[in-house]
Amino acid sequence: MFTNELTNLLKIDYPIIQAPMAGGITTSEFVASVSNNGALGMIGAGYMSPIQLREQIREVKHLTSKNFGVNLFVPNQFEVMENEVEIANSFLSRYLEELNIQGEKITLPNFENAFQSYREQIQVVIEEKVPICSFTFGVPTADVVAQFKLQGIISVGTATTVAEAICIEKIGMDAVVVQGSEAGGHRGNFIRAHEESLIGLMSLIPQVVDFVSIPVIAAGGVMDGRGLTAALCLGAKAIQMGTAFLTCEESGAHPVYKEAIMESAGEETTLTRTFSGKWARGIKNRFTKEMEEHEGIVPTFPIQNALTQSIRKASAKQNNKDFMSLWSGQSAILARVETVEELVQRVMNEARKILR
Repeated sequence: MFTNELTNLLKIDYPIIQAPMAGGITTSEFVASVSNNGALGMIGAGYMSPIQLREQIREVKHLTSKNFGVNLFVPNQFEVMENEVEIANSFLSRYLEELNIQGEKITLPNFENAFQSYREQIQVVIEEKVPICSFTFGVPTADVVAQFKLQGIISVGTATTVAEAICIEKIGMDAVVVQGSEAGGHRGNFIRAHEESLIGLMSLIPQVVDFVSIPVIAAGGVMDGRGLTAALCLGAKAIQMGTAFLTCEESGAHPVYKEAIMESAGEETTLTRTFSGKWARGIKNRFTKEMEEHEGIVPTFPIQNALTQSIRKASAKQNNKDFMSLWSGQSAILARVETVEELVQRVMNEARKILR
């Protein structure tokens, strides 16, 4: 039951994919360790420059001969509105003062630069012959997918609804990650609004399986062998885990971030767009609570993300979880401190036991 067309396609021993968590969590050692232990390691390249991405791909290649992948953010059109930025800064100024952030120069992103960087990232993936590339926040153009096919690169999309999964299949991608509403981090919706794209994973898997013929990968709240077995029984061919891998010893997550997940009581996640301008699930803290009333008027992603960057960095530097984006799925209470090897083997042993 654990070997199927997707594990064969990805050339992995176990139907487990490490979620591509952007922002420094997916270090080269971490990604390589996941791949070396029979699962699929993924570089979260969303915030990387093309140069940084190339460097990390080469580092991972030195650390593993196994397959690994890269995840890219598909840029969506955005425009910097000066009045929105001014209002957002007026809300954020007290945190800058509290964290003693002075003279910080913020370079606001623009769409043309973001799109150019994305195109260059794609070129790096092709030139470095990365085996697998996944996309979040949208789909690549048909010519990119066709180019990947010519180069033998497997492409994977992210969907939060049946319509998005169908779109991913139609454009020619090889597999789809279905992201349930339980998932930690940014929502991957790109067709309908956030509110209409919050289907729970156990409802989403069979719906998508019935409407597409490409392999389905289940993501959202899966932490153990029970989640793996449930996903497989519903028709998925693999699971993608983020929060479970985040607390592993090899993960590059900040110690305070790991601690916040380990201390989670289970009901402490919330959906917020106050950190980045895009809806994401994370552990509630002072920032998400105090900024909640301004949720509807903060600038869109990636503008808000740029405005809060210095706050998040200073908070992490000061070991203060109050202003860090503590992205986490709804099953954080099941997280453990263990090595990547221990996690992969535990999940597989639990699944085998259930099937027996």
